Amino acid sequence: MTNRASGTFEVKVSPEAADDSGVLGRMSIDKQFHGDLEAGSKGQMLTAGTSVKGSAGYVAMERVNGTLHGRSGSFVLQHSGTMTRGTPQMTVTVVPDSGTDQLVGLSGMMTIKIDQGKHSYELEYTLS
Repeated sequence: MTNRASGTFEVKVSPEAADDSGVLGRMSIDKQFHGDLEAGSKGQMLTAGTSVKGSAGYVAMERVNGTLHGRSGSFVLQHSGTMTRGTPQMTVTVVPDSGTDQLVGLSGMMTIKIDQGKHSYELEYTLS
């Protein structure tokens, strides 16, 4: 049975050491989730910019620790995103077998929405 969790989150992204070309970047991620997922997360993001305005890419891994519909534990999210001349495309997947404690067996996909600077999420998941 597929479950759905939704809510909002705040994110702080801090630049870290980048390469000398100015093309590749690295950032730390610090999030606080609210709603069906009450959790904090820490992660790392790698970015690549281009000479074309609005085109870029990123990958990230973040470890989420808290409660999902009242079940406590942690899991890891894997991000992959591109922006093609301002049009975004992103996938965020629960890393297989990364769930701990009451979240062992968690699998799923997260959708992130940004509307007027406000962040929200929807997580479609199963627990085996």
